[in-house]
Amino acid sequence: MQRRRVKRILIGAFAGCAVLADAGAAAAQAAASNEQVAISSPPAGSTAWVEDHSLGRALPDPATADATSVAAFFAGLTQAETDRLVAAYPLVVGNLDGAPLELRYRANRVAITAEVERARARAADRNLDATARALATARADDSAHLLARGRQILAFDPRGRGLVSEVFGDLARAERVAVLVPGSDADLGHFDQAVEPLRSPAGMARALHSEERAQAPGTPTAVIAWTGYVTPSGLGPDAVTSRLADVGAPRLKRLLDGLAVTSHPAAPPTLLCHSYGSVVCGTAAPGIHRDRPTDVVAFGSPGMGVDSAADLGTGVQVWAARNPTDWIGNVPYLEFGGLGHGSDPTTHAFGAVELATDGAAGHNGYLSPGTASLRNFASISLGRYGDVTHVPSER
Repeated sequence: MQRRRVKRILIGAFAGCAVLADAGAAAAQAAASNEQVAISSPPAGSTAWVEDHSLGRALPDPATADATSVAAFFAGLTQAETDRLVAAYPLVVGNLDGAPLELRYRANRVAITAEVERARARAADRNLDATARALATARADDSAHLLARGRQILAFDPRGRGLVSEVFGDLARAERVAVLVPGSDADLGHFDQAVEPLRSPAGMARALHSEERAQAPGTPTAVIAWTGYVTPSGLGPDAVTSRLADVGAPRLKRLLDGLAVTSHPAAPPTLLCHSYGSVVCGTAAPGIHRDRPTDVVAFGSPGMGVDSAADLGTGVQVWAARNPTDWIGNVPYLEFGGLGHGSDPTTHAFGAVELATDGAAGHNGYLSPGTASLRNFASISLGRYGDVTHVPSER
């Protein structure tokens, strides 16, 4: 009983700091936020997929198969066999790291179309109450937007609040690849916002890809907006523990393993980790093993779950950014009893390279046009380290 009481007090302290620092809508949700159900299992259809022996061979188990085995499996299929699997198991194929990129895009269009039809049927069902029908209408609209011409949906899972990842650029040809890992409130309904686009993963990824093309128009690049894990909702209990990050980190690592066999950039993909997304990146970092270090950029970070960059392992180069008006700087940087995310990545003691953020404002302004942070993020993603600007060392 005493432990639960202390935990409630600490959660209130974390959320209270954020509320005092930012009176916006996200902060107002803090007291009402509910714990989210993390998604760790493969998508719908996986059980039937594993039990399907119609091709005369075992299909790779989505829960255990590594990306290399998945790639080898699809390389051995005929066109007719591939088409049948896409039609029968679109959610499995569309979310299977290691499967061919174009095949995943196609499978996800099938899965999204099915979700739109399902949601529209619910919206028209008069046996449901008005709230359920309104939610179904919103789900149908959010999903339908993903079917617009030219969109490349790398992953789609309608469970819960909805998971979705999108590619900007030609991932198969890209010489430089970046993965945007978002924080709280990222889901299907908030994936791509017309109003305040930089509050959404797709909007941030578009901004980064545009800046990359401006800096290096002759370099093929791709940016992935990765909402591949269940994020915290608001600033409630999930935002101050690593529970969702612990489940999200293996999913991020599987994405990277899949990219290693389906794309061929000149360097490992850069991870740009916003807010709670930096907790996911910090949790995943020790398991990243490449022949060259992976650049990991933590911006607007509440901490990465460690005391120093050295704790993240030799497989990463850590960069950090926080602008002076970001309310996240008022959140306690500590870890106690499973609450909090460790040391401030922007401090000298942490050991990351601190990036200049001139022009950026607030928690979501790091990729605004003309900001030093956006220029720096693109320069790091492009490997143009000599163009990166830092915070003066005397600060």
